[in-house]
Amino acid sequence: MAFERFKQFNIDPLIAKQPATPRDSSHLMVLHRDSEQIEHRIFHDIHEYFNPGDVLVLNNTKVFPAKLFAHKSTGGKVEILLVRPQADPHVWTTLTRDYKENAELDFGDGLTGKMLGKTPNNEVLIEFNQEDILPHCHAHGLMPLPVYIEKARKHEGLNPSLATDKERYQTVYAKYEGSIAAPTAGFHFTEELLQKIKDKGVQIVYITLHVGWGTFKPLRGEPQEHHMLAELAEIPPQTAEIINAARTAKKRIFSVGTTSTRTLESFTQNGITQSGKKWTDLFIYPGYKFKAIDCFITNFHFPDSTPLCMVTAFATEDFVYRAYSEAVEKKYRFYSFGDSMLIL
Repeated sequence: MAFERFKQFNIDPLIAKQPATPRDSSHLMVLHRDSEQIEHRIFHDIHEYFNPGDVLVLNNTKVFPAKLFAHKSTGGKVEILLVRPQADPHVWTTLTRDYKENAELDFGDGLTGKMLGKTPNNEVLIEFNQEDILPHCHAHGLMPLPVYIEKARKHEGLNPSLATDKERYQTVYAKYEGSIAAPTAGFHFTEELLQKIKDKGVQIVYITLHVGWGTFKPLRGEPQEHHMLAELAEIPPQTAEIINAARTAKKRIFSVGTTSTRTLESFTQNGITQSGKKWTDLFIYPGYKFKAIDCFITNFHFPDSTPLCMVTAFATEDFVYRAYSEAVEKKYRFYSFGDSMLIL
């Protein structure tokens, strides 16, 4: 089984239940691949690792309140997680544990739905009586926090959903709505820190990948047996142009998060990053040869996760294992609201 030794760590006490305040006060572990040295810093120091002409790539997707609650005709309550709309805007792919074919659902405020069937990936198709359900989501939906955060909060007697989540389970540069999970490596950036990075002569560019549940679907075997569910990604022409010019000038490309990295790698061939929009199911695990990025900013991930596969592909499993050992020893905060790692 892949990454079995990472499971020996007792991570539960280190799961971050809320984000660091301020955002850039989180811990930053810096991994140097050439020397295999590890530094322990604070995230607001990250500007020190950039050089003029480098490029910082951010995913500007925005999370929407995708968790809804409905009542069945029998009166039972159902929790629904919206995943993505179908070609027919009345129909959404969703996730729910309470499926019954043709079940009628009442979401309140005039919104109703009907369960049509299941997809091959065990998602549930729901047909709504309204074409645009996003206003209902914003009025009544909850932010789709990872289940482990809600469980950890409940364990400590906290409300599993906090009023601050709508702001903090979001990057400061989030722009295009469409994700059911945040690109969490970007949580640590503030407007002031981004300006400080720009002031060093670094170009900041944006891609968009709308995060679905495929990013967090756990591995159930070896990486080569896993199929990544496709997610919609886009690189604007100006972003591609700046990245290609920097690469030609031998400057470094810093990618923030596994979603930005998957996007850049999906759109890059023969040293050239193309612009465009497409669905990508690229799965990066050890053995993969990176084509697009030089430096990688990420958080600390689950052992059975596709993000950890990508991190170990970039920095080797042994080096990442040693880094995680130090993170546990020094009580770094783990997972979505946790601390950060910069791999150079």
